[in-house]
Amino acid sequence: MSAHSTAIGVSSKRGTWGGGNEPLKASYGKLMMWFFLLSDIFTFAAFLISYLSIRLSYPSYNGPLDSFIGSNEYWPVPELVFEAVPFLHGFHAPLVFVGIMTFILISSSVTMVLAVEAGHRNDRNDVVKWMLWTMVGGITFLSCQAWEWNHFIHGTDTGSIMTYINSLSREVTETVFGANLVVNEYGPPAFAQLFFFITGFHGFHVTIGVVLLFLAFYQAAVGVYDRRGHYEMIEKIGLYWHFVDLVWVFVFTLFYLI
Repeated sequence: MSAHSTAIGVSSKRGTWGGGNEPLKASYGKLMMWFFLLSDIFTFAAFLISYLSIRLSYPSYNGPLDSFIGSNEYWPVPELVFEAVPFLHGFHAPLVFVGIMTFILISSSVTMVLAVEAGHRNDRNDVVKWMLWTMVGGITFLSCQAWEWNHFIHGTDTGSIMTYINSLSREVTETVFGANLVVNEYGPPAFAQLFFFITGFHGFHVTIGVVLLFLAFYQAAVGVYDRRGHYEMIEKIGLYWHFVDLVWVFVFTLFYLI
């Protein structure tokens, strides 16, 4: 038998890695997930660093909070922008709603950990249960984010008098309600542009995560992983979900606290 044939035989016996040890004892699938997450880290880091650099180019509002009025001259005060709560019109609760959103998403990471742990025990019932709760947490977070976007777009009842350049390249001064990519009731248009883009990009990741959670939930429920003999797919999706939750911590810190 030739050396080439011998090498092929050894490779087929030892699997994908062709005779070598698995890096860090991680399977091919988990390693590829780590590579993907690493690339996504660079993407989010670029967006957040861009946000921070633009944020620092504007002065902060230094007046009394009860006299705050949106202006292109200074950056909005987050606790005065994100102060609404669903079904409580006119009730001012600074950052309470976004705090609830954050708690829901972080809690879904806990249920994801429990699902992965159940997978290590090959406990299908517990995997299905905790995957379902994780999915509910993700859907609830997305619903909250949709409401927050809607409120941010429509703005307050009084609006703010803003000067901006319209689509005809003319300077216009008028009362503005809410925010879009051109004008922002609460402050510079860059704030709204970055808010929609970065939170939307994160929301897209959460949406993909919910889809993956549903597929894994369904496969676990019908016994696909039992037939495979392992629940590694739950662990790989868990890595993605924890990454999405961790990114939100940085988004929350930069947009809502700084």
